[in-house]
Amino acid sequence: MAQYDVIVIGAGPGGYVAAIRCAQLGLKTACVEGRDTLGGTCLNVGCIPSKALLHASHQLHEAEHNFAAMGLKGKAPSVDWKQMLSYKDDVIGQNTKGIEFLFKKNKIDWLKGWGSIPEAGKVKVADDIHEAKNIIIASGSEAASVPGAEVEIDERIVVTSTGALDLPKIPKKMIVIGAGVIGLEMGSVYARLGTEVEVIEYLDAITPGMDAEVQRSLQKLLAKQGLKFTLGAAVSKVETGRNKAAVTYTLRKDDTEHTAEADVVLVATGRKPFVDGLGLDALGIEMTKRGQIATDAQWRTNLPGIYAIGDVIEGPMLAHKAEDEGMACAEVIAGKHGHVNYGVIPGVIYTWPEVASIGATEQQLKEEGRSYKAGKFSFMGNARAKAVFAGEGFVKLLVDKETDRVLGCHIIGPSAGDLIHEICVAMEFGASAEDVALTCHAHPTFSEAVREAALACGDGAIHA
Repeated sequence: MAQYDVIVIGAGPGGYVAAIRCAQLGLKTACVEGRDTLGGTCLNVGCIPSKALLHASHQLHEAEHNFAAMGLKGKAPSVDWKQMLSYKDDVIGQNTKGIEFLFKKNKIDWLKGWGSIPEAGKVKVADDIHEAKNIIIASGSEAASVPGAEVEIDERIVVTSTGALDLPKIPKKMIVIGAGVIGLEMGSVYARLGTEVEVIEYLDAITPGMDAEVQRSLQKLLAKQGLKFTLGAAVSKVETGRNKAAVTYTLRKDDTEHTAEADVVLVATGRKPFVDGLGLDALGIEMTKRGQIATDAQWRTNLPGIYAIGDVIEGPMLAHKAEDEGMACAEVIAGKHGHVNYGVIPGVIYTWPEVASIGATEQQLKEEGRSYKAGKFSFMGNARAKAVFAGEGFVKLLVDKETDRVLGCHIIGPSAGDLIHEICVAMEFGASAEDVALTCHAHPTFSEAVREAALACGDGAIHA
């Protein structure tokens, strides 16, 4: 019977980062993973492969729409779908092999198989029992079904994001159920590749929870790229036959029923914690009403020595949130002070243009009765953005009216996912808009738009 200081269940971003940090802190560590490769959903069938396809399809879009204007002439490239998937798989392989190398470097044992917890202090993998002073549950999440609807996933015609990343051919028409991050990203990929894409969303706006002005702008820009949106629609069933699928939905505004057909239906209605097979019920692990593992401020469950992080606990289901929790939880176990600032966790949508946000939205500030100022700057005033055909979008900075302290930021535009981190750092240190405005930004860069938005919170932007 092997004995460890820590066994981590799950080798996704939260799990493998927790394992590496535990090993760095001198703890004998093992990580349980049932996939053939490390990295979890994110590296294998989520964040990383989707970004590869987003990048490839964006290059095609650039060639078709902007190359001629730049003097790059000739026949537009055609799509070799098999090669594009091979490129995507190569990207996955490079990343998962990198995690395997880090495990060997940090002397972390990979316990191959699916784990369960028969009792506190023990983890079962296949027929083997391993002892651990501490156990971290980082088993991630899985695709959620459509609430109240009859939908059978076959990963061929009716697919989750996993199936959408590996379709045998580019469909003529795709219906995406759900206008959240996954649905819009994958819908963008196929729209660029020539697929007719219709997005059906239950709510009256896309990207639930995002700043309303950004929601409206993103929908308009994606519609210009060919995506069709049917909002306020409750899907009741999805039927398949003759290599097609029919989606039945009811428009909530007038209760009329409609049916739409497609070659592929992508179910992108969110994710739910993956805890099946862990034995949590028998253990008596406390769960929330939403099926998440209940933890305290230091990621402890109600059973001593058992912790949980990432998608299985409360909070946004984001890889970087899980990574932060993984590092902090490892530090708590090692007797140090682990901390995660949940008020400064950015969210990004990798469409074109990208969308990124941090902190409060205008709607939240209004609902709370907060006194605030909004500084806004369009990328049309940014020289670098105009030079690369990326002038659509804006930066909006929200600050306290009295103290000028940054409360939130919302960006739709080029490299938004990278630009947002300037404001993440500013918020982490309690900076004001003036602090950002007084910081010299290199010219010409996209980041100047962030500074201009900060200036707009004071006397006014220069280039607006």
